Amino acid sequence: MDYKYIEQLLERYWQCETTLQEEAILRTFFSQEDVPAQLEQYKALFAAQQHQEVLGDDFDARILAMVGQEEEESKAKVVTLTSRLMPLFRAAAVVAIVLTLGNAAQAPWDRGWDDPKDAYAKFQQMHEADSVNSLGTIQAENFADTVKVTKDAPTIIE
Repeated sequence: MDYKYIEQLLERYWQCETTLQEEAILRTFFSQEDVPAQLEQYKALFAAQQHQEVLGDDFDARILAMVGQEEEESKAKVVTLTSRLMPLFRAAAVVAIVLTLGNAAQAPWDRGWDDPKDAYAKFQQMHEADSVNSLGTIQAENFADTVKVTKDAPTIIE
């Protein structure tokens, strides 16, 4: 018996050029009991395809019911840019806190171990001497700025 048509269909099948009807012909042919010896090697492939279950329309509902979810709960969660970057914000906050605490802990070491009373007395002396000089300087700068602004301001003619 000549099986050239089946061999041609197989050749087209391997090149993915067959239609659904031609694939059905191949499945029907290989489901027979008397398949030629040279084509026997393909019988298991097409027999497996024939017994393959097709998923029904209610497949998703059945799977979700088995998992314990309903269809309304299976909607995707909206992820915003802020929520995606939240771990980065938290890490930056932790780094900022650690650096702040490190600088705060380092401050007493930078100032030395002076007696607090002596340090306060030095601070008061320094600011009393500077306050008189700096007050005059600040007043002079403010006065100069005021004069400059009034000279630059346009006059309004009424």
